[in-house]
Amino acid sequence: MGEDEPNVLALARRFLTRLGYQVLAASNGMDALKVHESHPDVVSMVITDVVMPQMDGQELAQRLSARRPGLKVLFTSGYPNDVIAGYGVLPEEANFLQKPFTGADLARRVRALLDDEKHSE
Repeated sequence: MGEDEPNVLALARRFLTRLGYQVLAASNGMDALKVHESHPDVVSMVITDVVMPQMDGQELAQRLSARRPGLKVLFTSGYPNDVIAGYGVLPEEANFLQKPFTGADLARRVRALLDDEKHSE
């Protein structure tokens, strides 16, 4: 999970861990790449903020997907999806969760993406 807001990162990590997910956290894109290098076989999904220092979420997703084709990515942002799409920061078909979100919203989106992975195998 790549998120540059420490409180959002901590809350999401704690919530997903309580649901039984193994969560590897990073405070920016560069850190997320390092975490992935240390655990390449563990990562099946990435949750990333669209706008982060050093590397945005789209670049992070592209770099990780090149290493692991088929990687599921959930983008989050405080900017509305139509604004992000209008600036070309994310492709229209990107999985996107608007901030602020609830733990239940996050859980539903994560489960849906992971279940989609199981159905497409």
